[in-house]
Amino acid sequence: MNDWRSRLWYDFNFCTVWTLYSLLFSYRCRGFQHVPKNGPVLVLANHESYLDPIAVGLAVRRRVKFLARHSLFRPPWFGDYLRSVGCIEVDQSMAKEGLRKSIQLLQAGEALIIFPEGQRTPTGQMLPFRRGIDLVLRKAPVPIVPVGVAGAYEAYPLHAPMPRFSPLFWPPTGAAVAASVGPVISVEEHSRLREEQLLTLLFDRVQEQVRQAEKLLRH
Repeated sequence: MNDWRSRLWYDFNFCTVWTLYSLLFSYRCRGFQHVPKNGPVLVLANHESYLDPIAVGLAVRRRVKFLARHSLFRPPWFGDYLRSVGCIEVDQSMAKEGLRKSIQLLQAGEALIIFPEGQRTPTGQMLPFRRGIDLVLRKAPVPIVPVGVAGAYEAYPLHAPMPRFSPLFWPPTGAAVAASVGPVISVEEHSRLREEQLLTLLFDRVQEQVRQAEKLLRH
């Protein structure tokens, strides 16, 4: 797809999904000004539900890439759609593939969204961040943007067959979704940290943005 057509298609999807999230989940967000407009950036967010990738992408307001397990790309027509909006197919059983593609995307100057918990939370509370982020950052030292998502677990928890909605023009149902983008963690700030220190720093920064997102929720 030509670059201008690709950008137009991405922008069309962004506006469409923004409208749907606003209407169905009373979606709110803040902090997009913290995201660098150009150059590589690693966006880290907590993982509450299937709603998170879109909630984070809308909050960042920059064309971004996602890693997604290969099973989501079936049937083929849906896989083509996911690729057209920035999703990169990976075999979830091969952690090395995900690390390799993450490094390649960042080295190519992309904005990449990663959920370092590695899975959706079963309780609504953040899970410890998995190792591997330090390897990515050693190979591709880039600025990091922490993002917190709130309300997505209540709207679409693990094992729920369908999401709950909190329509914008209805009384609140407890299923609203919000996202908060925090200040950039510079390369200088994180590059000298050991692995455990790095994971602690990243966890704390994302958790702080979750608390900020909770304040945005429509109650």
